[in-house]
Amino acid sequence: MEESQGVVKHLLLARFKEDIQPDTIEELIKGYADLVDRIEPMKAFHWGTDVSAENLHQGFTHVFESTFESVEGVAEYVKHPVHVEFADKFLSALDKVVVVDYKPSVVKQ
Repeated sequence: MEESQGVVKHLLLARFKEDIQPDTIEELIKGYADLVDRIEPMKAFHWGTDVSAENLHQGFTHVFESTFESVEGVAEYVKHPVHVEFADKFLSALDKVVVVDYKPSVVKQ
């Protein structure tokens, strides 16, 4: 069984629905970023848009990465009422989404 302690990354790939306005997307991203100060197990948050020249994004345009100290921290975050309320709004604005939680292996820093 894999150890539950240690850094866990929560990665969300998203494509917003075509009718979602840019100001709404900006507001949703700000709301996502605000979770890091509102939900204790969430230690860091990064986001960005696809800039790859490889064109392998399969329609995903945005990447959101949250950092946790354990698998249990991710589970606590997922069930947290602030996250649940935000996720309802955020997910309803998405056309496509993939979520992956992983424990990173560092090769070089």
